[in-house]
Amino acid sequence: GGYNPEGAVKWLEEVEIIFEAMRCTEEDKTSLGSYMLMEEANHWWKNARQRLGVGGVVIT
Repeated sequence: GGYNPEGAVKWLEEVEIIFEAMRCTEEDKTSLGSYMLMEEANHWWKNARQRLGVGGVVIT
């Protein structure tokens, strides 16, 4: 994947809708948002690591 600003905006809008539907407090939004971003980062790293070969060489 690459940088996708439209996808990021859509994701953020969807998260805001969920927060509103759940009537989250600002504290809950911070906790849940942090968790969601951490999961996204972990997913990205898992995929990136699979593309790396021995010694960190990118496999194409």
